[in-house]
Amino acid sequence: MEEKAKIIYQDKDILILNKKSGVVCTKEGRNDKETLEDWLINKFGKNDLPRQGIVHRLDKGTSGLMVVVKNTETRNKILEMFKKREIKKTYLALIEGDLSRDGEIKVPIARSKYTFGKFAVSEEGKMAETSFRLLKKYNFDNKIYSLIEINLKTGRTHQIRVHFSYLRWPLVGDLIYGGKALLGLSRPFLESIKIEFKHPLTEAELSFEGEMATDLKELLSKL
Repeated sequence: MEEKAKIIYQDKDILILNKKSGVVCTKEGRNDKETLEDWLINKFGKNDLPRQGIVHRLDKGTSGLMVVVKNTETRNKILEMFKKREIKKTYLALIEGDLSRDGEIKVPIARSKYTFGKFAVSEEGKMAETSFRLLKKYNFDNKIYSLIEINLKTGRTHQIRVHFSYLRWPLVGDLIYGGKALLGLSRPFLESIKIEFKHPLTEAELSFEGEMATDLKELLSKL
């Protein structure tokens, strides 16, 4: 089986993975054998944990760091930590638009009433909070793009993509939420680049920083 992710760190309780883009995290009743869940079974054998210990997901097109747990005690603790927002997740994104300042987006998100599998800003949804800061601007083909660092305060499905699309700053390559393909990149320019938390059992401070995926790095070098 092709490597779906790279193991960044592991101990007896947790795994930190760097997931490739194009990989679906969980089976969710699907029969394909190409998910991260299958890859974990292949690598470590089947365990009795829901989704083989995957406790949070990255969209198929998103690359980067993820936490996977190895036992029930760790799973219960880490789910509690996610709920209490004790796990800090940092993302990198390239958006279409001239971002003038750092800021915060705080609007609710729900499933789209019109398109299956999509999400949208909706008053009936759950509150979602995204803060961002500008890292660098690129001017290419008479258009300005902004590279930003994002911190998620909540973890709603497609949160970053929906929030920036709503503000008319879609992610480069995010064809579902209004972004356009750029220089051959037709997946969202979105990377889970850093994750920080206290170890659920030992309480040691953990911090992991990933490396930007090759396709994203190459795109920036061409701009």
